[in-house]
Amino acid sequence: MNVNNDLRKLIDNLPFFLQEHLNHHPNKDKLIEIVLDLGRRPEARFVSGPEYLSQKIISWQDIDYLTKRISKFSNENRAGIERTLHRISCIRNRQFLINGLTCRVGRAVFGTISVIRDLLESKKSILILGKPGVGKTTIIREIARVLADEMEKRVIIIDTSNEIAGDSDIPHSGIGRARRMQVAKTELQHQVMLEAVENHMPQVIIIDEIGTELEVLAARTIAEKGVQLVGTTHGNCLENLIKNPPLADLIGGIQYVTLSDDEAKRRGTQKSILERKAYPAFEIIIEINHQNSWTIHEDVKNSVDLLLRGNFTLGQTRQFSLTEKIKIKSQKFNSYQNSLLKNRTNLNDSFLLITNNWNSINKLRDKKSLKLSSKNLVIYPYSLSNNLLKEVWLKMGFKFVLTNEIRKASLIIGLKKHLKQNSKLISLARQKNIPIYSLNQVSLYQISKLIQFLCS
Repeated sequence: MNVNNDLRKLIDNLPFFLQEHLNHHPNKDKLIEIVLDLGRRPEARFVSGPEYLSQKIISWQDIDYLTKRISKFSNENRAGIERTLHRISCIRNRQFLINGLTCRVGRAVFGTISVIRDLLESKKSILILGKPGVGKTTIIREIARVLADEMEKRVIIIDTSNEIAGDSDIPHSGIGRARRMQVAKTELQHQVMLEAVENHMPQVIIIDEIGTELEVLAARTIAEKGVQLVGTTHGNCLENLIKNPPLADLIGGIQYVTLSDDEAKRRGTQKSILERKAYPAFEIIIEINHQNSWTIHEDVKNSVDLLLRGNFTLGQTRQFSLTEKIKIKSQKFNSYQNSLLKNRTNLNDSFLLITNNWNSINKLRDKKSLKLSSKNLVIYPYSLSNNLLKEVWLKMGFKFVLTNEIRKASLIIGLKKHLKQNSKLISLARQKNIPIYSLNQVSLYQISKLIQFLCS
């Protein structure tokens, strides 16, 4: 993996007392950004954490020194350094004077996308999700270079903020043979996207930070014209797009559908449900969980449909490092609710949330008696489908027995609204000391987590 950061050009534009410190800093190659705020000490943020660069307080002269050596700030309060990927953003006071600067280090990293090369060769549109600062722009810059140089495609980059190809009329070498179209104003990005298709016959369009309804509509229009899209947007996971109305159209859009009584009964759902409205503009979604760990949804259409039904999605996690080979493992049990907590891997933490979805009607004093081994787990399902429970059995590997006789059961699972209406069942269960677990709704996720808790 080769890294080109042009760090020297950024340091040379800083005040002299900061230059000396950073030039001799042992971790300068892991520098993320430099923060200069009026009346405060200068701060550098590394991968390992922040640290102060000097005891000297930043003055108006220090801020003025830096702003005069870089390009003019745009309407979005962003500027850059000629022929580099570095970005300088400013903070203004009420008089529109600059009283704070964030100098973000831009890096062209070659070899980062070998983990998804097969996805690029599939010619499908790809959307990259991630939090700010996780490296989305670096990834699509490398994608643009690989598509243009190695796969010899006609690639055009819509570079609204000049982060992909640098703040210069001459694009940075990190994008290879790809062409770059600059955008005068952020609100005109959707127009430039359509202009690129109409005027320059691209095979691939690269878009950074899709965020408005007009940009989403333009992306859908481009996808329908048969042009491959590679874009980024802010978000942790696929579920964030479903819950974000302006961006939901990227994955087909979400709409309420009213089912007939027979169809709702057949599906085992309410009459009003959520369904995908159209075909997704992006066929593949990549979630950047960490710099070296990505979650791939190769079939967005199917994943969205499963999530809207409250079921599990099928995806894969790809892990890589500088010294090890790429590791790919399938995620069979990633669900709508659980994936929102994908960074919380502790079972105890996730269990605290799970207990809000199901509860025990029997208030037994000894809580340990509720935890049963899989060998002794005999379930009496009340108002639940046996096939649903068998699906949990097959997917999670937990062995249990289903029975139609209450006296043989070690626990009872049912819908809350139905259990309330059956006082006889509750009374009989209390006599035989059989715990009853009520569910607010029929959900594969809730049942799976309940079984997991009982068998743990």
